[in-house]
Amino acid sequence: MVLDTTHNNKEHDNLINDIVGKPYSFLQSIKLKGIGSKRMMIAEVSPNFQSYMNSIADINYGNIEMRPNGILLYINKGLKNFTWVIPYYQLVIYKTNGASIHAQGRFVRFTNNKLLKENKLFFNKLLDAKVKYDLQYEMPY
Repeated sequence: MVLDTTHNNKEHDNLINDIVGKPYSFLQSIKLKGIGSKRMMIAEVSPNFQSYMNSIADINYGNIEMRPNGILLYINKGLKNFTWVIPYYQLVIYKTNGASIHAQGRFVRFTNNKLLKENKLFFNKLLDAKVKYDLQYEMPY
């Protein structure tokens, strides 16, 4: 689900909190050594995401925020902000030429450059959180 979060909207906040959980508290974020990525350059998006990208040859940036039950992927388009809400059970991360986030029939691929390399520790932390979440619902064989 993609929401226009340019302006603060109580309904959007409630919806996001229902899907991926409330934001971590200040102390929790310190214990986790940060819950947000630095900004990364977006290289490519799925066709159903093109409307959220800059149409001119501008560079598109995005960043990720961790929540207890999922992530928020923020995309900036000019002066507008869009938030893609992804619960952990729908999240798939690929590390190919760069990194890509897949969910809900959409994807965002980040450019493999210095900005992505700065987020290596964040991606490791994100994968650990996803594995921890998935282990709660492990099915017995």
